Amino acid sequence: MLHHGALFASVQGISRLPVGPRTLHHPSPFRPRLNDLLIALLLGVIEGLTEFLPISSTGHLLIAQHWLGPKSDLFNIVIQCGAILAVVLVFRERLAALALGWRQTESVDYLLKLGLAFAITALVGLPVRLLGWELPETVAPVAIALIVGGVLMLGIERFLAARPTRATIGWNVAVWVGLAQVLAGVFPGTSRSAAAIFAAMLAGALARPAAAEFAFLVGIPTMFAAGAFAVLEYLADPAAPREDWDGLAVAFVAAAITGFAVVRWLMDWIKRHSFAPFAWYRIVLGAGLLLFLPY
Repeated sequence: MLHHGALFASVQGISRLPVGPRTLHHPSPFRPRLNDLLIALLLGVIEGLTEFLPISSTGHLLIAQHWLGPKSDLFNIVIQCGAILAVVLVFRERLAALALGWRQTESVDYLLKLGLAFAITALVGLPVRLLGWELPETVAPVAIALIVGGVLMLGIERFLAARPTRATIGWNVAVWVGLAQVLAGVFPGTSRSAAAIFAAMLAGALARPAAAEFAFLVGIPTMFAAGAFAVLEYLADPAAPREDWDGLAVAFVAAAITGFAVVRWLMDWIKRHSFAPFAWYRIVLGAGLLLFLPY
């Protein structure tokens, strides 16, 4: 999903271990640093676990950063690029076939549709981003998006259950997937993967694997472009806070490794199962956020 801002001011706990007088008078500089790296590792794993499952990485990072402390826009977007790198690795053979098959009508057609979906996201999403048209990443909007998204997922699954599915991507699918990615950017908690997958399923009566593959592949240019934009914004802002590059690198790698495992598992899962368990999980998570976290 497209990530937009630091998620909330919160309590940043530092573990309190029993210490002796020597430690109290000569505190080790390595303990806070180790704590920061462990937090970055944990956030990277959470991002990799939730970026591709249709359950909203924003919602889960919101929970984690509520207790672990907020991170910068740059951090939150770049670790998403780490997760997207996993898609490149999982679909490397498919991507190579598309790149080498530029003379084949089927490959060119698929690439053009990926390009159209990305172009729509960029052309519509960039003005939306620059104008600041997005809901705040506070608990209530994210929780409501989780619940509404879960209900819609159940409805779409039920609507398509009795209809024949296909694996061919139509031009209308590319258009709706592009718009769905913008929608996910405006409404944090929607989940970019969920919006794109279900837009593809609904627009083209696509089988789940075909819809997920298209949604994941169009996420490659989308998220790498978002990451490049975030880096340029950071470099162009002399007042930007100093970034923890070591922690960012740790989180990036963790997101890539975890995301690789999740994408491979999910592509196998949806060949035999529906997305209904993820929909119910979203509803429960959204309700829990409303009940137990401050607005």
